[in-house]
Amino acid sequence: MKVFCGRANPTTGSVEWLEEDEHYDYHQEIARSSYADMLHDKDRNVKYYHGIRAAVSRVKDRGQKALVLDIGTGTGLLSMMAVTAGADFCYAIEVFKPMADAAVKIVEKNGFSDKIKVINKHSTEVTVGPDGDMPCRANILVTELFDTELIGEGALPSYEHAHRHLVQENCEAVPHRATVYAQLVESRRMWSWNKLFPVRVQTSLGEQVIVPPLEVERCPGAPSVYDIQLNQVSPADFTVLSDVLPMFSVDFSKQVSSSAACHSRQFEPLASGRAQVVLSWWDIEMDPEGKIKCTMAPFWAHSDPDGLQWRDHWMQCVYFLPQEEPVLQGSALCLVAHHDNYCIWYSLQRTSPEKNVRVHQMRPVCDCQAHLLWTRPRFGEINDQNRTDQYAQALRTVLKPGSVCLCVSDGSLLPVLAHHLGAEQVFTIESSAASHKLMKKIFKANQLEDKINIVEKRPELLTNADLEGKMVSHLLGEPFFTTSLLPWHNLYFWYVRTAVDQHLEPGAVVMPQAASLHAVVVEFRDLWRIRSPCGDCEGFDVHIMDDMIQRALDFRESKEAEPQPLWEYPCRSLSEPQHMLTFDFRQPVPQQPMRAEGAMELRRPGRSHGAVLWMEYQLAPGSTLSTGLLEPVGDKGHCHWNPHCKQAVYFFSTTPDPRVPPGGPRTVSYAVEFHPHTGDITMEFRLTDTSD
Repeated sequence: MKVFCGRANPTTGSVEWLEEDEHYDYHQEIARSSYADMLHDKDRNVKYYHGIRAAVSRVKDRGQKALVLDIGTGTGLLSMMAVTAGADFCYAIEVFKPMADAAVKIVEKNGFSDKIKVINKHSTEVTVGPDGDMPCRANILVTELFDTELIGEGALPSYEHAHRHLVQENCEAVPHRATVYAQLVESRRMWSWNKLFPVRVQTSLGEQVIVPPLEVERCPGAPSVYDIQLNQVSPADFTVLSDVLPMFSVDFSKQVSSSAACHSRQFEPLASGRAQVVLSWWDIEMDPEGKIKCTMAPFWAHSDPDGLQWRDHWMQCVYFLPQEEPVLQGSALCLVAHHDNYCIWYSLQRTSPEKNVRVHQMRPVCDCQAHLLWTRPRFGEINDQNRTDQYAQALRTVLKPGSVCLCVSDGSLLPVLAHHLGAEQVFTIESSAASHKLMKKIFKANQLEDKINIVEKRPELLTNADLEGKMVSHLLGEPFFTTSLLPWHNLYFWYVRTAVDQHLEPGAVVMPQAASLHAVVVEFRDLWRIRSPCGDCEGFDVHIMDDMIQRALDFRESKEAEPQPLWEYPCRSLSEPQHMLTFDFRQPVPQQPMRAEGAMELRRPGRSHGAVLWMEYQLAPGSTLSTGLLEPVGDKGHCHWNPHCKQAVYFFSTTPDPRVPPGGPRTVSYAVEFHPHTGDITMEFRLTDTSD
């Protein structure tokens, strides 16, 4: 059956109604899931297997039958491990129906249908009794309900319910225990992801400083964790202020509480500085003795840095303190971890060795709008002084006396730059009320509320009266729009330029004057795992899961490129960067499609995992800003990516097996087409063997 789905087009700004399969959302969920990454996580799988074997043995040694409850079974992998380890029966719970159906097939394929019952319910809906889903309570609880924050997927409520209703008292649990760790640091780079810094602009009248509103400075920020690949943050980007502190543990073999709680740890700062950021991770111990441990620790806190397991389904956490605080080396403080049933946050308390203060603090809430409108990377982008200088230099070359500027970007400081650099009048479009409110605060904090006019409406509805009867001499954009996911979604600026064409005076300057689409073929060090078939996982056949993911990827949207912050995912360039398409913003959007075909020669040995695409903007003659590569690729293919932007990754469906020595295809041919009526960019890549 087909259904109609409404979709806001991020490039054209229009709402489209598309006919989709009734299971469209399921397919998207599977295609974008971390199932493949988890199956490739050798460390996780082996540790779970060891822990399950040990738990089954302990139950058997007591002369009992081993009855396993597996909550969140996914592929059924952990249940199959349990049966192989000697469990008498497993109840495998999976709430996501397509996944539960796949688990049934995988279990049957591996010959375990007589000992594993897949139950398609949420664990809190499972019943126990003669007529229930389970005839009796289980004595072994196996789960994998964790996210990067440990508790963000509802692990605590699920465990709480399971102990009350589904498992025996003093049951065995795999994992047995989890411990959350924290480390206090000072980091200008990471702090720039959370606070608005003063921005400096050199003008003909001297230096002007754009200051943040007091309300933004005092705001405790968004409570949400920022999960990243912390191993890709250089140690030079932060100063360690504390040892690694074990903040709290959860024993999964006993009754678990999902109630709000706080846990404090006293410490003496290792150095003086400004406490800004808490880095956090966790480990899980699969057995009561803690001999089988799986840790998310970054390399500097890892017991075996050389044996570090890469994974993307579990990363590390960055938390921001409500305000930065000065700390003195050796002067005792108390770091407090607070949590409710889904979230963790931190605070720093002054304390003395004699008195350790436990403080119950409400979860921080943004009251300034900025943390609700701007993502962490967007904060970093706005705070990037080099980037600001590049825009300022471009504006100096195009602004003239009497300039009337219209700025079109969400939550941008371009209007302030234009004013300080000599524009006579500045208008800026902010389509949302929240963005309007935030920018009004920023303009007021800089005494510009009467100098910059905010127009709160969609650009295509702009009237001559909104511009006070003036014609626009300069149309300005970064461009940046909060609805953009892929690099070319910011081509919305081109559609806006077309919509406001009647308000532009003849020969009006458009900045940026053009954009271009670029691509390069890469070999990923690790990211390939999230799209690579697994086939066999710890001796179990999971081809059915591979096929399921591939079918999901065959749906229209899943065939496209996907956004990834590649500064977190190292890769090597195998080809030279290729210019594909140019979009001339000085002209309206064309009526006919734009197409480019060509080939990229693979000049370096390696495995062609996919193509990375990005946009570059020509702000003014001689001034180009890249959302992708920031410098030429070196001889070894090292790629330095813009850390504020997500690049687009197009994974090749015929990716060579990473375990096979490189060779074979030496050219990647491509066809890329821009469809002006929909704003879509479609692409096709084909690996060609030119060795003959």
